[in-house]
Amino acid sequence: MTRKKIAWITDSTAYITPELLKNESIFVVPLTIMFGEQSYDDGVELTAHDLFEKIKASKKIPKTSQPSPGRFMELYKKIKEEFEGGIAVHISSQLSGTYNGSLQAARIADFPLEGIDSLSMSYPITVLIHKGMELEKQGLSRQEIAAHLREEVKKNKNYILIGNLDQFYKGGRMSGAQYLIGNLLQIKPIIRINERGEFEMVEKVRSEKKATKRVFELLREAVQKAPLASLQIMHGNVAEKAAEWKKELETAHPSIPITVGEISSTIGVHAGEGTIALTWTHV
Repeated sequence: MTRKKIAWITDSTAYITPELLKNESIFVVPLTIMFGEQSYDDGVELTAHDLFEKIKASKKIPKTSQPSPGRFMELYKKIKEEFEGGIAVHISSQLSGTYNGSLQAARIADFPLEGIDSLSMSYPITVLIHKGMELEKQGLSRQEIAAHLREEVKKNKNYILIGNLDQFYKGGRMSGAQYLIGNLLQIKPIIRINERGEFEMVEKVRSEKKATKRVFELLREAVQKAPLASLQIMHGNVAEKAAEWKKELETAHPSIPITVGEISSTIGVHAGEGTIALTWTHV
């Protein structure tokens, strides 16, 4: 049997489009969400909507865990029968041990794998996978595609309005001082995942309305510097707000394709319901 050329591996923090869902060469390894003793596979046993309902009902904030090395190893042993090798695109290694766990498991399973640290999460991972698949169709090797994608990683920008500061703080994603200032002064912080793949406070704004306006200004400044290939609005159970953003941004930037999607349950655990983010990729 002739083996296929490239398997694509990612984790459940990525946004899996309907197109990718149909692709038999992509494999999504879920992170785990734990409510006390009960654990759920992100996106398989628990959707983002279900997650927020459970948080409201239990009043407790769950924990998240990266996939076990054994889970990756099981996958790599299975797919090496069918594929010559793989390319794994994962959540930033600064935010989760998923990337390193995936690479370690591939080494043990003796599965040829190129790893891409997205230095991000959610739709930016999707953009990288789509780009990689395009390059695969052009006949590039696994190593050549990986080299291209490591350069593509640098083209992403993102700005996030956190839906629940309490969850973000308790998840260890912001300092106590930042949390206290934000809560006492009712400040809406604008967060981003920076070039190192870490969460970073960009600005502190007085209200969500002003924060939204500022994010749109940052987008406008980016467009003036260099053309954008695509634009995404990712949200945590606030579809109406995301639709309003899309309408306004389509008017302001009619030539840029805009996608709207939901954040994964794992991201929802830390960012909270009401989170909304703008991500884009430069040409």
